[in-house]
Amino acid sequence: MEVHSVLGPGFLESVYQTALERELTLRNIPFERKVKLPVTYKDVEVGIFEADLVIDGKVIVEIKAVSKFSGSHYAQAMHYLAATGLRLALLLNFGGGSLDHRRVIR
Repeated sequence: MEVHSVLGPGFLESVYQTALERELTLRNIPFERKVKLPVTYKDVEVGIFEADLVIDGKVIVEIKAVSKFSGSHYAQAMHYLAATGLRLALLLNFGGGSLDHRRVIR
């Protein structure tokens, strides 16, 4: 991915998110940033998730800058998918020497 190739590892997630947003804009790919997703329990909103990006209203993108993905990252993506009704999330990890990515399908 262009962002990781140019920046490399070692930055905060927010840096990668801003760079990825710039890349999406340059490529005319529609996206929303920091999308708030309500969590309901028995018809009452009990909390809010915040997805990093939603691409073209179809794909949730979660950006990480960690040594490796953990089970909680996959669980987070699954919760976002359940909250939105979307079927696909991408986990992008900029924390290593090369970009690590995983597809999460609901």
